[in-house]
Amino acid sequence: MGNDGNKSIVSLRVAYESELERFKADLQEAFRVSAEREFGHTLDKPIPSDEDVEESFRADGAIVYQILVDEKIAGGAIVLIDEVTQCNKLSLFFILNGKHDRGVGYKAWKAIEERHPKTKIWETFTPYFEKRNIHFYVNKCGFKIVGFYNKHHPDPDHRHDGDAGEKDEMFKFEKQMEWAESAEPAAVSSNRRAGHEVMRFR
Repeated sequence: MGNDGNKSIVSLRVAYESELERFKADLQEAFRVSAEREFGHTLDKPIPSDEDVEESFRADGAIVYQILVDEKIAGGAIVLIDEVTQCNKLSLFFILNGKHDRGVGYKAWKAIEERHPKTKIWETFTPYFEKRNIHFYVNKCGFKIVGFYNKHHPDPDHRHDGDAGEKDEMFKFEKQMEWAESAEPAAVSSNRRAGHEVMRFR
């Protein structure tokens, strides 16, 4: 990526089936680094688990996006879109280690919002120890914390491992969108090119 930020762009592309195994590995590596830094020891199993990632791939309404910077993969996201209620979920979201600068995550999230302009509410989760993610969702992207799931108040929709302990504690976030359900922001049509949402760095 060049030094001139104005020449760098963030865009989305739907992942190919052949890319899903690499997508899963990159996602788990991104989470591993944060988790091991927090807990101070090597993890004995990946976070999230293979089963959880693959379940997200197969979920109803799932779309797997590659996040691109100058057409090169820099992260990924899985969204679950409910075309009836438009209460949609950001199931998983990550930026590759070493790419957490220049606003890549924020630009990628704005591209996701613009790709799904009819969304009424976005919902997502993050582990309690991911302070960077909590800051990102609340202070950058406008989400609000609406729940905290733990062994005393488990998430009814999530399969918990019996020995997960603190690693299974999650914050739930929601973001209510401001624009009208039927109104597509002008920026979407002007920035769409060949199926990509394009966001320029400032």
